[in-house]
Amino acid sequence: MKGTAVATETATPLVILGAGYTGRVVYEKGIARGLAVLATSRHPDHHLPSIPPEHRVRFDLGDRTTWRNLPSDCHLLWCFPAEPLALVQEFAAAMNLIAHRLVILGSTSAYQMTSPRDYPPPWVDETAPLDITKLRVQGEEWLRTCCRAIVLRVAGIYGPGRNPLKWIKQGRVGPSRKYVNLIHVEDLAEICLVALERGVPGEAYNVSDGSPRTWQDICRLAREQFGVQLVVEVEDRSIGKRIDNGKLLSLLAQAGAPLLHTDLLQSLKQIVVAEPFNEAAP
Repeated sequence: MKGTAVATETATPLVILGAGYTGRVVYEKGIARGLAVLATSRHPDHHLPSIPPEHRVRFDLGDRTTWRNLPSDCHLLWCFPAEPLALVQEFAAAMNLIAHRLVILGSTSAYQMTSPRDYPPPWVDETAPLDITKLRVQGEEWLRTCCRAIVLRVAGIYGPGRNPLKWIKQGRVGPSRKYVNLIHVEDLAEICLVALERGVPGEAYNVSDGSPRTWQDICRLAREQFGVQLVVEVEDRSIGKRIDNGKLLSLLAQAGAPLLHTDLLQSLKQIVVAEPFNEAAP
């Protein structure tokens, strides 16, 4: 699937399984490029009002009767946790997923935590041990190894409607030494399309902007640059992770699609200008 392709009646469609915050941005980018894109939801008419009815599909992994709503020949972007494993396996067999181009949105929480004694935490690349006790990790790894899915292990997503400044203002986060890794939703949507086109089947890619920061640093930036006052003091002694995105950058370089949001301050300024502290639904 090429990013410059023009959709036709016979084009292989891209189906976004669970078109939430990220999926809707992928949809917009895909349509803008002339791709054939379908977006799914358990309640598409309620959750996808901005998407034309002819592009909405009702799909619920837990409702087998909705599986037949998906086209038999399609590329798939899986945007929700791939669990429970038995149901994921049943769906994979019913859809013959190994024959599809499949990208899974996972999470960097899949990696095991490092010892609090290791501070700052070591860099984590795709070879780091996974926490296979997590149900979604079990599903993602099965799809990667058995269906040749491409797994994107995604850092914290922010962007319009998901403003870290508001998280601080609401007291959801506070200053701590914990490292956080972020990715702007616009970059993530582009990465999804690049992975569908160029990602190596059966491989995993860490997705972050490559600049881990502590919540102390982000809270300081919020206070000094935007006047956001802290609501909570945090005694969280966890150290977080520092995610290595080198493998992703190599993939993006091949596609000529560099990350556009690596400067958190500038990105936050853009969000504030566009919608001062307004937060959309996930």
